[in-house]
Amino acid sequence: MRQLRWFSLPAALLLAAAVHAQDYPNKPVRIVVPFAPGGTTDIVTRIVGQKLTEMWGQTIVVDNRAGAGGNIGADLAAKATPDGYILFMPSGSVMTANQHIYKKLSFNAEKDFVAITNVASGPQIVAVHPSFAAKSIKELIAMAKAKPGSINFGSAGIGTQTHLAAENFAYTAGINVIHVPYKGEGPALVDLVAGQINFLTPNLSAAIGFVKQGKLRALGVTSKQRAPQVPDVPAVAESLPGFENLGWFGLVAPAGTPRVIIAKVHADVVKVLQSADVKKRFEDIGTAPVGNTPAEFTKAMKEESARWAKVIRERKLQVE
Repeated sequence: MRQLRWFSLPAALLLAAAVHAQDYPNKPVRIVVPFAPGGTTDIVTRIVGQKLTEMWGQTIVVDNRAGAGGNIGADLAAKATPDGYILFMPSGSVMTANQHIYKKLSFNAEKDFVAITNVASGPQIVAVHPSFAAKSIKELIAMAKAKPGSINFGSAGIGTQTHLAAENFAYTAGINVIHVPYKGEGPALVDLVAGQINFLTPNLSAAIGFVKQGKLRALGVTSKQRAPQVPDVPAVAESLPGFENLGWFGLVAPAGTPRVIIAKVHADVVKVLQSADVKKRFEDIGTAPVGNTPAEFTKAMKEESARWAKVIRERKLQVE
């Protein structure tokens, strides 16, 4: 009998986990967003969260924890109880670049999280205030080269996608510009609209409304081709051949979260991403749904991390 009980224990645990997953979620689920409201990570989370609320009959609470390039939110999520009731929606840089930028982190992006799915991906834009002198990418580059260090750019924080997109642009263009980090894409956009900074490389999805309202001027999109949402805005690649920079926003959970719950969240999020209304909402803001598998997402993050490690080392972007 002892031998029978010993062999049946793993099966019992699996059965308990399966029953738990069938009951999941039976209370509100919190999704930690490591940036302030108004940025693309926040927008994407709220679109998906609204649909999951309808599907699950449980409230999805978006918990914005801004600061340190996404590291404050990541630390909170990494230390959360791995029961599926706290999930984490980072932008790509938090999972693939910050470990190479910040010498001391209280979490390990690869070991402390388990992948669920890449939710959405899209380009950034090079945006300026309408009063800014440069009317094109070529004019911006010429101004920066004429007076090195005289032009500044904002970002959602050190190491964020909006920071790395601008660094990639500056590196490719061969210009010296000054970085002004914020605690999120939203606050940076507010200051750009107010004319407090010279330019920004926000995600298209966060800035498209300001562009269409005439509050910002878009000089270029960072996809290889023009974006259909703003067809009159040239691709940066038209001035800098071969240039491309895309961002993504994915869903992960604290390591140790039961696999059956990961599987359920993945399946339901993919259903949300395949719905016509979500596809339309994403399309309107210049973002494309992804919905890959946990294994595919894990592989992609490892490959991207290796690429950023090289770029960050060459650009000397490390922070003590």
